[in-house]
Amino acid sequence: MSTDTKLSVAEAQKLASRGLRGTLGASLTDPLTGQVAEADQFIIKFHGIYQQDNRDRRDEREHKKLERDYSFMIRLRIPGGDVSAEQWQGIHRVAKQYTTGVVKITTRQTVQFHGIIKAKLKPTVKDFYALGLDSIAACGDVNRNVMAGVHPSLSPFHKEVHDFADKISTHLLPKTQAFSEVWLDGEKLVGDTPEPDPLYQDRYLPRKFKIAIAIPPHNEVDVFANDIGLIAIQENGKFIGFNVLAGGGLSTTHGNSSTYARLGSLLGFVPTEKTLETVWQIAAVQRDFGNREERRLSRLKYTIDRMSVEGFKATLEERLGFKLAPAKPFEFTQRGDIYGWQQDVNGLHYFTAFVENGRVIDTEGYAIEQAIFDMTAQNLAGVRFTGNQNVMLTYITTENKPAVQTILEKHGIAQRELSKIRRDALACVALNTCPLAMAEAQRYLPSLISKVEPLLAKHGLLEQELYIRMTGCPNGCARPYLAEIGMIGKAMGEYNLYFAGDQSGQRLNRLYAESQNEAQILETLDKLFAQYVAERTKSESFGDFIQRVGTFLV
Repeated sequence: MSTDTKLSVAEAQKLASRGLRGTLGASLTDPLTGQVAEADQFIIKFHGIYQQDNRDRRDEREHKKLERDYSFMIRLRIPGGDVSAEQWQGIHRVAKQYTTGVVKITTRQTVQFHGIIKAKLKPTVKDFYALGLDSIAACGDVNRNVMAGVHPSLSPFHKEVHDFADKISTHLLPKTQAFSEVWLDGEKLVGDTPEPDPLYQDRYLPRKFKIAIAIPPHNEVDVFANDIGLIAIQENGKFIGFNVLAGGGLSTTHGNSSTYARLGSLLGFVPTEKTLETVWQIAAVQRDFGNREERRLSRLKYTIDRMSVEGFKATLEERLGFKLAPAKPFEFTQRGDIYGWQQDVNGLHYFTAFVENGRVIDTEGYAIEQAIFDMTAQNLAGVRFTGNQNVMLTYITTENKPAVQTILEKHGIAQRELSKIRRDALACVALNTCPLAMAEAQRYLPSLISKVEPLLAKHGLLEQELYIRMTGCPNGCARPYLAEIGMIGKAMGEYNLYFAGDQSGQRLNRLYAESQNEAQILETLDKLFAQYVAERTKSESFGDFIQRVGTFLV
């Protein structure tokens, strides 16, 4: 067990938080400021809420000697990304009433809402709870939203595997009653057990913790990028359990070589009946051995590298009381979403629609927000969020399919044609609200892609499968380190360029050039696309080509 004595400030705040209560009650009712107390700004994250401010207005507010334009972001806990038609209608109403009005699909298969002023936080949380939705553990040093593969047509046991996201999320929920006390006036959450908390104790985990479930041959959840990755295994057409990965994580810090992106290590196989105990014990080992002095080095990936994979696995198996079986064979062949219609083994229909960078808004000729509203208002479909920031319309009966198709056509969804690079692109929120952002991402990437598309057309590559991802900082929320082309914000208008990720999410890319502006990025891509066309081998992807011939800084 860790013998750390010089705890970080965050660790002291957790220990003093009284089970994540902090002084939130007083902070939320303080009428003199739009923010919460400094210590509460950390504790409130465990409730799925971040304090932010409008960075576009900082200079203006400072010049007028005004407090920053504070607001809050709420992220919901929706394991597997599924909401009902009724819940979507409620989400839409709450977003329009209390937030900027935009539903933002995240890269972790849930939704978040920006621009909520402090006085409206509690009503917003209460309204979500009335819909059967909550935000506890959507952020903070706990297990966060559990992802699961979304595409039902790929596996006859898809639902069986997908349901594990909710089982794991429930199994690893914090036991504190703080959420209900602070936000729901003491009303107990359904299924809550009394404190104390056997897993999180009073110190919680050293850092955020992420779990994803992949169903081969599809890897849209980027399973290797998670603290725990579970790869569903079938034998003779029957789902039997999971290959277990541990220690994935992508966040780094510019200029700090002790931080790095890492793929999860394959530990072995566990049957379905032992899965919940296995993920619980992995989290418990991280709780006891993770770094609590330096938060930048506190993720599970660093714990495993200090202990060694073999040492970590031995500790895990000792706690489990059984040894993991050897990993089973698996193969991933794609990770972009499957757009359009699909059907599951029970005959229900699903339609996956593009949502650029996860912002559910209507644009000219493509009214995705209105389309979803119309369908759910008539209870024609449920909604599922994907790990690629898109939306799937779910559980559509054969009888209702024509009505859904009519709505899709009316609002331009069924007819929309996209380049493959735009279709598979990801971007984080970045500016203007993320306090970590050094550069733009979701507000900029669409226009940059519009300049990359002519280069692809010039070289005959417009139909090429090509994964591009952009973040405003090296924290890695849009998983740029697993992209064939990754752009990571370094300063306003400047990005570090990373190349050579593979197309199945099983290889990290590498740094190619630093601090590149738009002109330099486009010049580099033009040159590399030309070289790729001239020198590629048959069926060689762009990422594989750059891996073979590229010149990297690291």
